[in-house]
Amino acid sequence: MANTSDARVKELLCSLVRHLHAFVLETRLTEAEFEYALGYINAIGQATCDTKNEAVLVADLLGVSSLVALLNNADHHGESDAALLGPFWRANSPSLEPGASLAAPGTPGIPLEGSGRVQDREGRPVAGVTVDIWHASPSGLYENQDETQPDMNLRGRYTTDEDGRFRFRSVRPAGYPVPVDGPGGVLLRAQERHEFRPAHLHFMFSKPGYKVLITQVYADDSEFLHSDPTFGVTRRLVGQYRVEPRPGGDVAVFDHCFTLLEGEMVFPHPPIP
Repeated sequence: MANTSDARVKELLCSLVRHLHAFVLETRLTEAEFEYALGYINAIGQATCDTKNEAVLVADLLGVSSLVALLNNADHHGESDAALLGPFWRANSPSLEPGASLAAPGTPGIPLEGSGRVQDREGRPVAGVTVDIWHASPSGLYENQDETQPDMNLRGRYTTDEDGRFRFRSVRPAGYPVPVDGPGGVLLRAQERHEFRPAHLHFMFSKPGYKVLITQVYADDSEFLHSDPTFGVTRRLVGQYRVEPRPGGDVAVFDHCFTLLEGEMVFPHPPIP
C-alpha cells in the first residue's frame, strides 16, 4: 500500500491485510478450508435477491452490524439508542398522518397503539423529525417476503409534533426466525445457534442537523432477549408492550423515548429495493 494516496484507505487496507494474514497463520488455514471460504463468500452474493440481503444478514449474525452501530452512535455517557438496520428496510415508505395505522385493513394480530418522544442529548423535545417505522407481521414475515400482504404493509413514516411526540397504530409484532435457507443458515448451524429474533419494532429518525438514528425496540417479555442471533438487544432498547383489556378485545400499548445526536444527516443504502 506504499503508493496508496488516500490515508484512510491505506489505513483500512493495511489493517485488513495484517489481520487476514495473522488469522491464516494463527489457524494454519488449509487449502481446502480456504477454497470453502471463497465459495461461502460467493454464495453470499448469489443468495442476495429482491427479498433479502444475505451480506447484511451474515454481518448481523457475526455481531459486526451491532458493533459498528454502537461504535458510531454513542452519546457522552458512552451509551447509544442505535441498533442494526437489518436486511429488510425499504426506502420511500408511505407518509402517514399522526395516529394512522401501518397495517392494511384485514391484517391479523393484536391491535397496537404506539407512541414515542424524540429528544436531543439535553432532553429537549425535537419537532419535525421524520419517523420511519417498519416491522414483521404476527406470522414473522415482512411484506416483501409474503405474497399475501399488500405492498408496503406494516411500513410508514410519521412526523414529530412540537413536543417531540409521534403516534401510530399497527398490530403487535411477533418474534421470527432470520432466513436460514442461505449462507446465514449455514453459519448458524455450524455454531449450533438458534435463528429466532425477539419481537421488535424498527425505527429510523431523521432531521437536518442530527445524525440519522437507526434502532429497534424489543418486547420485554420475549424469550429470546438474551440470545438474539444478531446481537441487537441492549438494555436501552428493551421496551414495554403492555396488553390492556378493552371492550372490543385486548390492545397492546407501547411508548418509548429516543435521543438524537447532533451531526450530519446521512441515510443508509437500502438493503433491498
